[in-house]
Amino acid sequence: MSARAFAFDLLSASGAARRGQITCAHGTVETPAFMPVGTSATVKALRPEDLRAAGAEMILANTYHLMLRPGAEVIEELGGLHRFMNWPGPILTDSGGFQVMSLSKLRKITPTGVTFRSHIDGAMVDLTPQRAVEIQRQLDADITMVLDECTAYPATEQEAADSMRLSMAWAARSKDAFVARPGYALFGICQGSVYAGLREESAKALGALGFDGYAIGGLAIGEGPDVMLATLAATLAHLPDGAPRYLMGSGTPMDLIGAVALGADMFDCVLPTRSGRTGKGFTRRGEINIRNARHARDPRPLDGACACPACGGYSRAYIHHLFRNNEMLGPMLLSAHNVHFYQDLMAALRAAIEADAFAAVAEDWRASLALGDIAPI
Repeated sequence: MSARAFAFDLLSASGAARRGQITCAHGTVETPAFMPVGTSATVKALRPEDLRAAGAEMILANTYHLMLRPGAEVIEELGGLHRFMNWPGPILTDSGGFQVMSLSKLRKITPTGVTFRSHIDGAMVDLTPQRAVEIQRQLDADITMVLDECTAYPATEQEAADSMRLSMAWAARSKDAFVARPGYALFGICQGSVYAGLREESAKALGALGFDGYAIGGLAIGEGPDVMLATLAATLAHLPDGAPRYLMGSGTPMDLIGAVALGADMFDCVLPTRSGRTGKGFTRRGEINIRNARHARDPRPLDGACACPACGGYSRAYIHHLFRNNEMLGPMLLSAHNVHFYQDLMAALRAAIEADAFAAVAEDWRASLALGDIAPI
C-alpha cells in the first residue's frame, strides 16, 4: 500500500476546460477522466485486463449493491475490493444515494438515513451516512462518496430544497465519520435539482465543510442535455477551483465534451457497456445499431480510426452475426470497443487542453459525431 498523499494537480487549461492529475493510494488518474461503471465489482462483459488495455485508470463500484452481496465484511476479509476484483488501480465507490431515488418503492427516508427493503431477498437494511462511509472503508475505496438523496426529476423547488438540505446534513455526518488516511479521499455531492439558487446554496455548504473533491449529482436523470449543462455551469461557478469536480452519471459523447468545456474533471456512466450489451456502438461518426441488416455484409470495422481489438480483428458483419445469434462474444466485443472509444475521446480532449486548442478540437468532434454513420468512414 502506497503512503502517497491524495492530491489534485491542475496542469493546464484551455478556456474553462481543465487538464489535471489525481493522485490516489492505488495510482494516478489523468483528467478529464471517464470511469467505467463496475456496480457489483465487475464492469459487465469485460475483464480488468480489457479495461486497462482500453486506457481506463479508475473505475466505479456501488456501496449499496456490494453491501447486500457479497457483503462489505466478506470483501474486507478477502483483502479489499482491488484484490477481490483484480483491479489494481484507483476505485471510486458511490454511496448508495442514487438507489435512494431509483429504488424509491423499496425504501423509507428519515433524517438519520435510509431503510431499504432488499431487492434480492426482501430483508430490511439500514444505510446511514456513517454506515455508508464505514462500508466504503471496508471496501478500501480510494474515493469515498458521502451519502446523499439523489433528488428525482422533475421536482418542485420546495421538494428540491428539502431534499438538498437533507443531503447537506448527511454530508456533514459523512465527513465526521470519515477517517483520513494517506491517498484516500472523501467527496461531497452537490444537489438542488435544476434550480440555480439551490445549487449555489449546496455548493457553498459543501465548500464550507471542506471536502477533497466535489461531485455534481442529480443530473442526467431526464432533464435534457441543455438544462443539464446550464445547471452544471451554475454549480461549477460556486465550487472550489483547486479540487476535482465530478459530474455523476453522464453521459453521451456530446455531454462529455460539453461538460469538459465548462470545467468538469471526472465522469461515469453505464452507457458504454449497457449500449454494448444491446447492440449500440459509438463511433466518430455517431452511434450505430449493429443489429441492423445493413451491417450483415459490411467488411469494415466498427470505427476505422479506432485501435481497439474489436476494430483491429473483427468486421461489422461478424459482430452483427454474433448479435443475431445471441453469442456472448458480440456484447463483449462491442462493450470493449465502446469503453475504448470513450477513453480515446477523453485522451483527445486532454491533449487539446494541453495544446490550448480545446475549442477547435471539441468543435471537430461535435461535427464528426453529427455526420452520421451512413457516410463512408
